[in-house]
Amino acid sequence: MKFAPQPNLSSVEILSALVAIPSVSSVSNLPLLTWVTRYLEPRGWSCRLLSYQDENGVAKANLLAQPATSLNADPDRIDLAFICHTDTVPPAVGWSDPYTLHVVDGHANGLGACDVKAALACFLAAVASLSGAIHPGIALLLTADEEIGCKGMERLLAALPNLRIARAIISEPTSLRPAVAGKGYGLARVTVRGREAHSAFPCEGVSAIAAAASLIPRILAASSDFTYALFDPPTTTFNVGTITGGTAKNIVPGECSFLLEWRAIPNEHAVVTRLRQLVQQANDSEHGITTHFELLRDEPGFDRASASTLANHLATTLARPLTGISFGSEATRVARIADEVVVLGPGNMHTAHSDRESVPLTELDEWTQTLSTLLYKAL
Repeated sequence: MKFAPQPNLSSVEILSALVAIPSVSSVSNLPLLTWVTRYLEPRGWSCRLLSYQDENGVAKANLLAQPATSLNADPDRIDLAFICHTDTVPPAVGWSDPYTLHVVDGHANGLGACDVKAALACFLAAVASLSGAIHPGIALLLTADEEIGCKGMERLLAALPNLRIARAIISEPTSLRPAVAGKGYGLARVTVRGREAHSAFPCEGVSAIAAAASLIPRILAASSDFTYALFDPPTTTFNVGTITGGTAKNIVPGECSFLLEWRAIPNEHAVVTRLRQLVQQANDSEHGITTHFELLRDEPGFDRASASTLANHLATTLARPLTGISFGSEATRVARIADEVVVLGPGNMHTAHSDRESVPLTELDEWTQTLSTLLYKAL
């Protein structure tokens, strides 16, 4: 299908259009991909949809876009890939107008403004500014379902099993600091079982809640074997996010469970072993208590700090230091097939996932200008 050329738009104008397209993970991202395709194809780009249905039957797709001049090259080899996820988290409770971009005090506020539609807006604005003079080894990869476990990227890698990338820039809000390392992510359900009894006769029961309350501080205080100065905080961290237990106010609780997550620095590999040891110690020391550790997720981080030509180039160009990210990203998946991986984008993750989500206009301009150079030269 041929699309009529759209006028060149600034990064702010493109961001406004992208924010106006709802793309929460629970809905289809096809309207957003259609908008991007309509913008790129008249400018000499070839766009390929990799369609699928998610677990709920919602139609979604990943997109691979390349300059038409690259089509005669090796289709499985990309010199420089720009990767953005297209989904957002749901709007924060009480956010009255999340799909309208508001520009106030030098910041653009809206759902997905920094996570990560701003990066995509900068890319599209940079493409238009070059009037077709694009390096043939460039590619844009847009994915679905990043916010719910990087499921779109997993599907993309499965659909393109021979894909190899020399350098990849993963779009995430880092205040334009090049991130060359990322923490891993772990999740487990811990279930503590005791014995129920009427609270009038507590000696006849064993409280699972009390045992869990004793175990949780020991887990949260678990020592880390390593530190890594690129991260803030520089160690592996633990969090108990939810806890449930008991059946009634006057019953000694017979069961309690909680969800435990951790974010491990890349070179620390014994986290699960240490957690299992703490659970076993609870079993050994708490009479009448059994504790079960169910591992749900254990994803490695990535570390490309040692020799990244791209990251060092970006750090020099943007006059910003290298950093690490403590939040999850698609970099852990892309690192499997890429020689260099950098996580970078305008905006700050501290504002994302809230009604404060915004991106500085100065960073939009700065990243658009930097992208224009990268799209032309690709290093």
